[in-house]
Amino acid sequence: MGTKVMEPEVGRTPPEQPQKRPGRWSQPGFRRAVIGVAALVLVGVAGAWYYYSGRVTTDDAQVDGHITPIASQVYGNVSQVLVLDNQEVKAGQVLLRIDPRDYQAQVAQAEAALALAEARAEAARVGVPLTQGTTRSAIAAATAEISAAHAESQRAQLAYETASTAGLSYARAQVSKRQAQNALAQANLNRMKPLVAKAEISQQQYDSYVSAAASAESDLKAAQEKLAEAQRQVQIDRAAMLAAQSQVNVAKAHLAEAHANTGQVPMRTADSHSANASVEAAKANLDAAKLQLSYTTITAPTDGVVTNKTVEPGQIVQPGQALFAIIPLSTVWVRANFKETQLAKVRPGQRAEIRVDMYGESFPGRVDSISGATGSRMSLLPPENATGNFVKVVQRIPVKILLDPIPPGKAILRPGMNVEATIVTR
Repeated sequence: MGTKVMEPEVGRTPPEQPQKRPGRWSQPGFRRAVIGVAALVLVGVAGAWYYYSGRVTTDDAQVDGHITPIASQVYGNVSQVLVLDNQEVKAGQVLLRIDPRDYQAQVAQAEAALALAEARAEAARVGVPLTQGTTRSAIAAATAEISAAHAESQRAQLAYETASTAGLSYARAQVSKRQAQNALAQANLNRMKPLVAKAEISQQQYDSYVSAAASAESDLKAAQEKLAEAQRQVQIDRAAMLAAQSQVNVAKAHLAEAHANTGQVPMRTADSHSANASVEAAKANLDAAKLQLSYTTITAPTDGVVTNKTVEPGQIVQPGQALFAIIPLSTVWVRANFKETQLAKVRPGQRAEIRVDMYGESFPGRVDSISGATGSRMSLLPPENATGNFVKVVQRIPVKILLDPIPPGKAILRPGMNVEATIVTR
């Protein structure tokens, strides 16, 4: 079939087409508003990207601090406990006392031992110059004794030589002389005897010859006795000479002994040094006893809060036994465990923010240091990846963040609290 084409009727006007209404985009104010909003969104996105790209955050962070364990250093019975659990204390405050009587007795013994050692040291010190003086005096006396003995020996030798030579010769000469005189007197008397018998001489003359003969005989006996005495004197002088020589040897022995006694001076000096060393040892023992006595009073080493108290009065404590701990809340920091992929731009000294859930606000700080190893590596049982069952896991590295001072009235952070740490890397 063919298509019928309808032709327009002649003289009729076509109907008017409807006009399109202009869109909102064609309105200048709308376009400016859209463009402005888009620009603001773009700026906001760029600003957010810039802000968050310069910050790294982790919620694996805890407050950390110094926990000072307090332990007993001596054995004893606890006499007083002067603090309560969770009590604030100041440095130097007495926390606990142990019965000190045993240690006071040890101090008294050490003091007595020191006094005895000092007395012995003083005696040894005085003994050194005394020994020196005594030795010098003995040497001088022995030297003088030798000189006197030599002089006496020389005198005795001279007396012996005189007695054995001149004195003995004189006595012998006198005997010879008296023998000759006696022989002459006896001969004269014998010649006179016949003459007196014949009365050729008087009796008086004869008596004179008798007297002369008797006198000569007596003189001879006296000379002989003097010779015997001279001989005995020679023996006496010889004995005296030998005795004097022996005295010289004795004096020499005394001098040698005196010189030998000079060896006592270094011995006494060594005794003095030994006594001084004993004094130092006694002082050290006394200091140790006093130190042990001081351990019976336990004081707080720092300001803080007493925690984990485990001791009561009357309890027997051992050296090294933990009694409680002191935590200084004024010196805490944050240990934040960041992923290793977050630490490329983290450096010590960068600004940080710590948000504390307990207070619902953030506190400023700064990065102090970055650990030298990952947390897993420093754990009690570090992973051994050489076993074959290896799964790659992003490791975390501890970062130490120091907090700016926080007024105590505003917040108190305690070790172990969970926080959220953010580091500004720009």
